[in-house]
Amino acid sequence: MRIRHKPWARPELAASPICTDIPGAKALRGIWRAQFVRPEQPLFIELGCGKGGWVSQAAVRNPGNNYLAFDIKSEMLGMARRKTDAAFAEAGRTPDNIRLSILNIEHITEVLSPEDKVDRIYINFCNPWPKMSHKKRRLTHPKQLYQYASLLRGELHFKTDDADLFAESKEYFTESGWQILRATDDLHADEPADNIRTEHENMFAAEGKKIHFLIAVPPQGAYGQPVREYVKKKDAPEVQDELGMEKTEP
Repeated sequence: MRIRHKPWARPELAASPICTDIPGAKALRGIWRAQFVRPEQPLFIELGCGKGGWVSQAAVRNPGNNYLAFDIKSEMLGMARRKTDAAFAEAGRTPDNIRLSILNIEHITEVLSPEDKVDRIYINFCNPWPKMSHKKRRLTHPKQLYQYASLLRGELHFKTDDADLFAESKEYFTESGWQILRATDDLHADEPADNIRTEHENMFAAEGKKIHFLIAVPPQGAYGQPVREYVKKKDAPEVQDELGMEKTEP
């Protein structure tokens, strides 16, 4: 779904102390924790935060964690910034444990490094890219999982309403050496107390759609390794091709 141009978004993002543009995000690679009032707290990342429905709630509810959320669209990030400010104002708090940044997540390792010590990654209701020619754009595609594995020292949490995306994503995780700790095709059948529902999640549930959810951890030894070297060791020719690498000789 296309989002309408919002002329106010970029100026508001530029004026906000919690928002960062692409050059600014690249300059903070390796020092993201220092941007928070309490840098020693766990650092949780949301990829494709959209309008900020999830991350704004998570940051307010959990002041003991720091949250960094990315989205490719300034219009989306502008709405996330407004939603964040409103949520913190209602709670009577200053947004000191949340940061928002524009980013094409395909280039995540350009703005994050192992020195950022990412403790958890969240992917909530991302674009399913159902066409065969578009599947490599999925946030759960192996080329992305190899990048996340180099940055993540904890868990990845993934939610979607799309059954096909979920089934194929489970294959992506397994093929890429990740361990799936939990997977369910109906999260709301036994909903965890800490589950944060977004506007879309409630809409999907009202339509009778099941919410699919999994928790996975990266392969042992992946954290801190250069992505290209790790992919070569795993002999993943398709991912090498997607990353523009020379394929490993048979």
